[in-house]
Amino acid sequence: MSVANLFNNVATAVAHAAGRPAAFIACCALIVAWAASGPLFGFSDTWQLIINTGTTIITFLMVFLIQNTQNRDGVAIQAKLDELIRVSQGENHFIGIEHLPEAEVEAFRQRCERAAREHVESEVHGEAVGGRAVA
Repeated sequence: MSVANLFNNVATAVAHAAGRPAAFIACCALIVAWAASGPLFGFSDTWQLIINTGTTIITFLMVFLIQNTQNRDGVAIQAKLDELIRVSQGENHFIGIEHLPEAEVEAFRQRCERAAREHVESEVHGEAVGGRAVA
């Protein structure tokens, strides 16, 4: 198994586990236990450093794991949408627009919005749409 595959498997498992209610409850219990131990340790700087360091490390690592998972999900969703466009009567030149500069993507979005608005207006006025009269 390659390092990339191992990382993907770990990232998926951790992201999945972190999103469960049990993970949230465990984290809350850990915080309560830490807070309850404050008087035992005299609310010392070391006592505070433990929670600060722990949460910082976990947050830092989770950013990369969750971003990896979201990147893969985004690519998979885009591939599915591209396939739906390809096999439908949609315009195939929309495939791959996620790789264009932001201004060009915005131009496509505005074009689609304008076309949808024109379609709704033509239906409201009972004009022919797609070869049939709309009442």
